[in-house]
Amino acid sequence: MRILLIEDDRKTASYIAKGFAEAGHLCDIIVSGRQALVQATHEAYDVFVIDRMLPELDGLSLVKAVRAAGVKVPALFLTAIGGVDDRVEGLEAGADDYLVKPFAFSELLARVNALGRRPPVQDQKIVLRTADLEMDLIRRTVMRGGTPVELQPREFALLEVLMRNEGRVMTRTMLLERVWDIHFDPKTSVVETHISRLRAKIDRPFSVQLLHTIRNTGYSLHAPR
Repeated sequence: MRILLIEDDRKTASYIAKGFAEAGHLCDIIVSGRQALVQATHEAYDVFVIDRMLPELDGLSLVKAVRAAGVKVPALFLTAIGGVDDRVEGLEAGADDYLVKPFAFSELLARVNALGRRPPVQDQKIVLRTADLEMDLIRRTVMRGGTPVELQPREFALLEVLMRNEGRVMTRTMLLERVWDIHFDPKTSVVETHISRLRAKIDRPFSVQLLHTIRNTGYSLHAPR
């Protein structure tokens, strides 16, 4: 999983990030609430772990702003503010779980893993659109500029993930998990191969590129900016 950790205590953040890395997860650390808001709404993550006491924008306001922006990534508050009313307030703000400091890392990891296993909340759309690219989820058809695009089932699934995360960077690990349900590195180029095939069908016959390679990071589907 790719985890966004928002924690302004650098010693605590380093300890948690090291534990996540040892468990096989990617972890980005942000120390400012305002910076975290930008990161959370522009990058793709599987789980947010958030302290409530943050500089510039507190954790409660951060979660409310993230939810208002339509980001549905599961969020866990990890904080020293542990009263019953505080926990209720955090959950009502849009968090999915609440863990009070001091904590056992094993419990934090178990809770994060549980959040990561939840099926993603899907938008109730039956048609996805990015520029002139259109995917009908009921008919299982894809059109670009009014021209039908024939995709294999795995190519369709890959494109669906990219379109549902339009404008966000999807890492190789995230695509392996969401399209192939592979939670380890298979040491193959299966993602790269399918991206190449997808690009040949939805981009090369057309004048405007939608599928972009983000060097050393992953892939993003979006119209030119």
